[in-house]
Amino acid sequence: MTDAFRPLEGIRVVEMSHMIMGPSCGMFLGYLGAEVIKVEPPQGDKTRSLTGMGRPMFPLFNRGKKSVTIDVKTEAGRSALEDLLSTADVFVENFRDASLAKAGVDAETLRRKFPRLIFTACKGFLSGPYQNRTALDEVVQMMTGLAYMTGPSGRPLRIGSSANDIMGGLFAAFSVLAALMERKETDTGRTVRVGLFENCLLLVAQHMVQFELEGRNPPPMPEREFSWPVYDIFEDIDGQQIFVGAVTEGQWAAICKLLGLEGLLDDPRLQTRMDQINAREWTIPLVAAKIADRRVEDLGPALEAAGLPFAPIAKPCDMYDDPHVMREGGMSISTYEDTSFRAPALPFEIDGMMPTGGGDVPEIGRDNAEILGALGLCGAELDAVTGRKSEAA
Repeated sequence: MTDAFRPLEGIRVVEMSHMIMGPSCGMFLGYLGAEVIKVEPPQGDKTRSLTGMGRPMFPLFNRGKKSVTIDVKTEAGRSALEDLLSTADVFVENFRDASLAKAGVDAETLRRKFPRLIFTACKGFLSGPYQNRTALDEVVQMMTGLAYMTGPSGRPLRIGSSANDIMGGLFAAFSVLAALMERKETDTGRTVRVGLFENCLLLVAQHMVQFELEGRNPPPMPEREFSWPVYDIFEDIDGQQIFVGAVTEGQWAAICKLLGLEGLLDDPRLQTRMDQINAREWTIPLVAAKIADRRVEDLGPALEAAGLPFAPIAKPCDMYDDPHVMREGGMSISTYEDTSFRAPALPFEIDGMMPTGGGDVPEIGRDNAEILGALGLCGAELDAVTGRKSEAA
């Protein structure tokens, strides 16, 4: 991996957020070289204490940041937060507008005091009738039709990751980069608002536009009308599942030859792609029977050599044994509470190398003395602002 690509070196980001959307925005900016200061309440971000599927949220999306604790319920804490923001280029938050106004860190107030500040709000909805509603990834998936498209009829199903939260954080970071570029010319910041709902709306746009163009709502993906001759999950001789596709004429010929189904190539019922699609009811069982006689570990290399799309059905934990994932530079190693963990680096290369990022996960208030001390706070005053006893006390 490379640590030479740090275009945001010298940019200070103050992030006051929790869960995934806001923290992922901060993480993305940190990967690009920004100094990201996470502001937590005295007891620490509540996301730190989540269990089960929530357990990885804090360590994964807060790698490489600095942590300060500020008690914004006190006048001293609110004053210290404002002093900290006076040193920042970017402020990232994902709290209710009313809570921010109460703490004096709403967009209007901060932009008036600090015109160069880029205020970045990670919200459930953009401005409009829903802007004050509470949103979760699952909520917006249900609202936009994404859950409808994911599960079979009558069984709406959220997708298997916090994709909207992560993608929302990415759009926030994307907007921050654009605002930073503009600020070089204008010397003025911007107020950025990113909506989880609108993010999800973009994810279902292809289905919306199909309705717009054809006048009919597409069926859920498990019941979709196929546009390709082979696009299915099969089982091998040991019951291991594998997805195999053949979406072009060349791929149709390749899979028939590979599986010993050459007779299908001359079948007068299968001479066009639409013929092949319409015949799926009887051709797919033939393909399935051939795959059921082989093993995935042998079939995979043959499919790859033939240029056919395929994928053994894997679990997330299987990625730690995947040779492509685990190639040099593909993973970042971080430490959290005396435990190390591996997590994917950002999915792009710069001059042939993936960017270094990650970093360790900060303990609660680890950087209080460094960051807040630079603002002139120390001793009992520092303790009052942070709500924690300083090491020097």
